[in-house]
Amino acid sequence: ATDPEPLRPLASALREALGPAIHSLWWNGNPAVTNVILGPHWHRWQGPEAVCETIGGAAVFFPPGAFGQANLPLADRLVEQVHAWVPPGVALAELYAGCGAIGLGLLPRVATAIFNEAAPAALHGLALGLAAAGPVLAAKAQVIPGSAAELAGPACAVDVVIADPPRRGLDPQLLATLALGPPRRLVLVSCNLDAFHREATVLRAGGRLRLTALAAFALFPHTEHVEVLGCFDATAA
Repeated sequence: ATDPEPLRPLASALREALGPAIHSLWWNGNPAVTNVILGPHWHRWQGPEAVCETIGGAAVFFPPGAFGQANLPLADRLVEQVHAWVPPGVALAELYAGCGAIGLGLLPRVATAIFNEAAPAALHGLALGLAAAGPVLAAKAQVIPGSAAELAGPACAVDVVIADPPRRGLDPQLLATLALGPPRRLVLVSCNLDAFHREATVLRAGGRLRLTALAAFALFPHTEHVEVLGCFDATAA
């Protein structure tokens, strides 16, 4: 549907039944016959516009249309590991940044930060997170919306790149640029082990990057899915 009105009685019943226990109540309409779960139509009946979680020491905001990890304690440990691989005072770029769950917590430590994201809901959450960070930290950040592939050149001009792509992996153009003219350090967060193996092979093939650290997180226990973190450093040559 495109109109939430037919479900208004249900929303009223939920509000009455749950009372103060409910955080927020939304309706989403997806009239398209596809395998896409969420549609473009949103209506907020009650509550805040986003869930706020503290991740990596920063307030991170997730609107209902944005992706967020379900296993928050382990996701926080994953972010802590990424942060440990980012030296202080660097120029940083985070590609596929989402709502900023990784990069927002690095703002106090880095000199500058570029955030790249394409999804409108995630960009809205990122804007809320930057506003909550305060003007001093927000002044370090630049948000560049759109495809990560289009940001391949500027991304490689910084000291450290963090990339957390979707399951399909890095955009081919971005992967090629990172392999040919890499930053000093690349931190790759992958939710697809096959994609990580393929990309690590390409990144190392030219001899400009070497894999210096590796970690894995089972964010979905008792399944075959595993989140892989790789730290790649530019070679002296």
